[in-house]
Amino acid sequence: MPKPHGFSYERHHRDHSVVITHQGRTAATLRGSRAEKFLAEAESGDAQLVMARWTGAYKFGNERTAKNHPRNRR
Repeated sequence: MPKPHGFSYERHHRDHSVVITHQGRTAATLRGSRAEKFLAEAESGDAQLVMARWTGAYKFGNERTAKNHPRNRR
């Protein structure tokens, strides 16, 4: 599975929120304690992987098989 890429985040000091973008589009906005937890995790590990996990925009590896499922063949 390829590593996640194309994510970035921006802190807004005025309201203490964090906006996560993926390829220029807003993927998530975190506020309060969730923003603090995200920042601590992003600064201590692989930021791209952390952002992908927090936004739910990462691949599970089953997209190809799901495409061929009978319910999705319409």
